[in-house]
Amino acid sequence: MKIIIGSNNPAKIEAVKHAFKGNYDFFSVNAFSGVSEMPFSDEETIKGALNRAESAIKIGHGDIGIGLEGGVQETTYGLLLCNWGAIASNEHSSIIAGGARILLPEEIAIRLRNGEELGPVMDDYTNKQNIRKKEGAVGIFTNGKIDRAEMFTHLTKLLVGQYEYHRSLIK
Repeated sequence: MKIIIGSNNPAKIEAVKHAFKGNYDFFSVNAFSGVSEMPFSDEETIKGALNRAESAIKIGHGDIGIGLEGGVQETTYGLLLCNWGAIASNEHSSIIAGGARILLPEEIAIRLRNGEELGPVMDDYTNKQNIRKKEGAVGIFTNGKIDRAEMFTHLTKLLVGQYEYHRSLIK
């Protein structure tokens, strides 16, 4: 089975490979999300994940397309980090799932509300480069207990489980 990952981000690729057990061929493509660089709601983040999954399966001519998207959601408690994923397949309609959420520090939230993107803000905040391709904001703000790949692995397992369940109904 050919699985196309709608991102070249190493954390997302690692997550997908960890979530699937068995003999699969994995390919990554730079799939278009169709949303802003910093999705600012669950709706926009879901749309980005769906667009990436559907674009990935078409670009890569695969059996499954996976789209993973990180974003933020404004709440009365503050700005939450969120992440959503989608699986597109040739067998049935796309499947979505949401993952972990954590409250972002207000000094980060202010910058995002002012139009900055989380990745560069985190690089600046930590004085490191490419945080989004490594531990991510979740890794920094959970003191390394959960990194970005692990966060997306959990999300991808939710997707894979739903996909397997839907496949069992078709047979």
